[in-house]
Amino acid sequence: MQSILIQLDTDALASTFDRVVAVDSGITQIFSYAGITPENVTPLVHGAIFTRGMGELKHTAIFIGGSDVEAGEKLLKAVNKAFFGPMRVSVMIDSNGSNTTAAAAVLAAGRHLDLPNSRAVVLGGTGPVGFRAAQLLVREGAAVVLTSRTIEKARQACDRIPDGEGRVQPSVSAGPELMRALGDANLIIAAGAAGVKFLDESQWASLSSLKVTIDVNAVPPLGLAGIKAGDKAVAKGHITCYGALGVGGTKMKIHKAAIKKLFEVNDKVLDTQAIYEIGKGLA
Repeated sequence: MQSILIQLDTDALASTFDRVVAVDSGITQIFSYAGITPENVTPLVHGAIFTRGMGELKHTAIFIGGSDVEAGEKLLKAVNKAFFGPMRVSVMIDSNGSNTTAAAAVLAAGRHLDLPNSRAVVLGGTGPVGFRAAQLLVREGAAVVLTSRTIEKARQACDRIPDGEGRVQPSVSAGPELMRALGDANLIIAAGAAGVKFLDESQWASLSSLKVTIDVNAVPPLGLAGIKAGDKAVAKGHITCYGALGVGGTKMKIHKAAIKKLFEVNDKVLDTQAIYEIGKGLA
């Protein structure tokens, strides 16, 4: 039986990136729909679950994407609400590539650090990738400082992160308060919007406790000056550096592996943590 991936995109045009990855993951049929909202998704979900028998539902799955992460999360809730009993298919959410990118960044850091005993600063921690990276780091037991342009937004993001083995606290992303947070950091993940520079090279390169820097922005200027998008475990003094393309290979492997996992059973929900666990299994 052919595998069918139903691509539900919240944007006006369905992502070609997500479609290409699905093809490269070996999916035989991809049905792409754009402009999907919680209000119009139910008929599409019912079309997925009523057309195949119970033993065949694992051959159909749903992928939720689009550039708006909040819209994607609302859509995921609506999709799950449209299921009932055993009548459901597996679902993956990776709006704006946030889950796969965050997983790849944290896995890269874990190659060089003992995460449960690490101190991390996530710059741009209220954004889609930064927030999820902070969430994963806390789950791993790291002490995390999550930054935003305002302390209020940083606090709100910290309040949304479930308790884990580690802890998270808010800070602003510039000025003396940030430099105090960086003073004992082992890891910096820069996950700001394109064109936002957080630190000059001299600011991060001189931090004696810093061991790893990761910048997930591929559009210059990067958040951490002196890092190149293609850096992959590049040593700059005592610091190991990654750019967006340096973690991109791992991101793509995770994305493809997650797509394949959707078709093992009919009741998976691949969210941030589940996607990260898939990535850990690839290491």
